[in-house]
Amino acid sequence: MDSWLEAHTDHSLSFSSESPPPIQWIEGWGRIGVWGKELHSTELEPASAGAALFRGLGRSYGDSSLPAGAGDVVVNTTFADRILGFDEKHLIVLAEAGCSLRELNRVFLPRGFFVPVTPGTQFVTLGGMVASDVHGKDHHVHGTIGRHVLSLRMRVADGRVLRCSREEHPDLFLATLGGMGLTGHILEVEMRMRRVPSPWIRQYSRRVDDIDEFLEALAQAAKRWPYTVGWIDCLTRGRHMGRGILLAGDWASPDEAPSSFPKPKKKINISFDFPSFILGPHTVAAFNHLYYWRHLPRERFCLTHWEDFFYPLDAIGGWNRMYGKRGFTQYQCVLPAAAGPEAPRRVLEILTKHGGASFLCVIKDCGPEGEGVLSFPMEGVSIALDIPIRGDTQELIDTLNEEVLREGGRIYLTKDRFTRREHFVEMEKRRLPRFQEIRQKWDPELRIRSAQSVRLFGDPMPSPKKADGFAFRK
Repeated sequence: MDSWLEAHTDHSLSFSSESPPPIQWIEGWGRIGVWGKELHSTELEPASAGAALFRGLGRSYGDSSLPAGAGDVVVNTTFADRILGFDEKHLIVLAEAGCSLRELNRVFLPRGFFVPVTPGTQFVTLGGMVASDVHGKDHHVHGTIGRHVLSLRMRVADGRVLRCSREEHPDLFLATLGGMGLTGHILEVEMRMRRVPSPWIRQYSRRVDDIDEFLEALAQAAKRWPYTVGWIDCLTRGRHMGRGILLAGDWASPDEAPSSFPKPKKKINISFDFPSFILGPHTVAAFNHLYYWRHLPRERFCLTHWEDFFYPLDAIGGWNRMYGKRGFTQYQCVLPAAAGPEAPRRVLEILTKHGGASFLCVIKDCGPEGEGVLSFPMEGVSIALDIPIRGDTQELIDTLNEEVLREGGRIYLTKDRFTRREHFVEMEKRRLPRFQEIRQKWDPELRIRSAQSVRLFGDPMPSPKKADGFAFRK
């Protein structure tokens, strides 16, 4: 064991055997009220009977965790959050689907372990991570979370509860990785963790002049660093289009790390909706200019807090309120390596022409396509945009999707809210028939559904029911 971990961690893992707190059933469209029945998290399995959808912490940007219609039962999993066991020798953890990434980090990082793949927020559940087959800054090295999942315990549409893996019901297992919760309700997840030498990150950053230099810098950084990502100023046009800041990092070795564990980060909470002009084109352009030029000198090395590196926006509670009452949508696409270095430039040109004032534009390189039947990444470049919702948002998304289709790319369903079905079907013409075949096998009546599956997969709208709103079991 490395000296830092020997000196600064408690290696014993103990979990409470006490009954978890009771959870309630909640009913209504956005109205919270007691339905008159209580459940314990150990009863997530019976609570899932007849449910149309499971929902975790609700951090998907679109409608993938929203019910398809009135009367549909949605089960909230966040009280089914126990860590059921950990095999330290083989680094295998078993946890309930409602266990959050934040809780996994809280329990395991001080003991020298970290999740194999992490998205950009801790406020997601393990079940949601599997349903989205999340990827992170290290996709070019470690792939998606699905690569590290060993088995799933699920309730399928006919009511059976079973375990699936690459050996047992492999079609169900692989369709569930990135299947947006449409193949069944995930109850438990078994996956392999990773050892880390310290809880600190050795970070490299570089100011980059344009998109062509950025793509080259990402490719070079990927050869040296397991974690790479870039922020792009997506408003600047001309020869400096695509300028930005490249970030790369790795876990610091024990001799590089401080002797103390990083202190928890302080959180700022935004309790009101900003006026719409706060993040308009002019203010975002000014911010981008200042953020770009504050990075002096051109290259930097530093030691940084793991939360700052992986989850910078988690430090701002309610940061989505900065976009005002109308909110924003996030659009994320991946452009295949075969499309060449001009493909990202063409997408940025569309964005700048439409004046899409994205406060946050993230670029990453992706490794080979994963195992999940509908997993998002493919070998190439991913671009993610936060776009304020305006009158022309649908037009902008349509135009971006048409370009992504020409390039042979696809979108990330976890982020999607505005894509039209015809665009989605064309993007996934190679993979969607196989997914639909597996889904029909396990759920021929399409009982498990979401608002997104109606919009994109062509699921029929559920028949209207007498219930006033949908039933939300928590």
